[in-house]
Amino acid sequence: MKAPENTLIAHLEALRRTLLSCVVATAILYPVGYLISPRVIGTLVRWSFSESVGRLHYFAPMEVFWVQLKLALILALVMAYPWNLLQVWRFLLPALYREERKAFGWWILFASVLFFGGVVFCGGVILPMLMNFSGGFATPELQPILGLANFLNLAGWLMLAFGVMFQAPIVVLLAVRFGVISAESLRKKRAYIMTAILIVAAILTPPDIVSQVMLAVPTWLLFELGLFLATKLEFKQGEKNS
Repeated sequence: MKAPENTLIAHLEALRRTLLSCVVATAILYPVGYLISPRVIGTLVRWSFSESVGRLHYFAPMEVFWVQLKLALILALVMAYPWNLLQVWRFLLPALYREERKAFGWWILFASVLFFGGVVFCGGVILPMLMNFSGGFATPELQPILGLANFLNLAGWLMLAFGVMFQAPIVVLLAVRFGVISAESLRKKRAYIMTAILIVAAILTPPDIVSQVMLAVPTWLLFELGLFLATKLEFKQGEKNS
């Protein structure tokens, strides 16, 4: 048998190779992300802004450059995501049983779809709605002057918030699957869960009721979806145990 120290060193070495592979892939794609970042910014601005909102401005000589560098890293991480996910999967695969591999694979797939679905929903629906709502306060005497960095920080934070909150079905399924709580208990605590969703939505979004509600409502619907699937999961587990 291998000594525990040798096994630990082998695992650490495998982890090091996995992380290094992810970093190298992201670094290789970083220049591509920088080259396409102006197009991404332009598309996002054109999609999100109407004439009533006006145009974006920058207030420092190097502001656009630094914004493009940050956006390039995000784009590189997105483009490298399939490769990085494959490397993590290869690292974890030897430690998982056959049924665990199947379950973990489905979990990764659904979590990724939900996360990117939340990001797309935010960029496609929420940002234009929020910016048009903001532009509705403009008058001939009061005109908005919006900064590029502030807008992209808002967009990035909102997209991350939607991607995270859209994981609600996964959280519910995992909690029920591992016996943290039952589906019946979740049904009885709907009012508390809805309150918690509203509080988290208020924390993650700007201090306006529009974005808070637009984050809370889909999250609540996804929670209900997760509860429905968790109920079916409990029923199947009960049939296996009986």
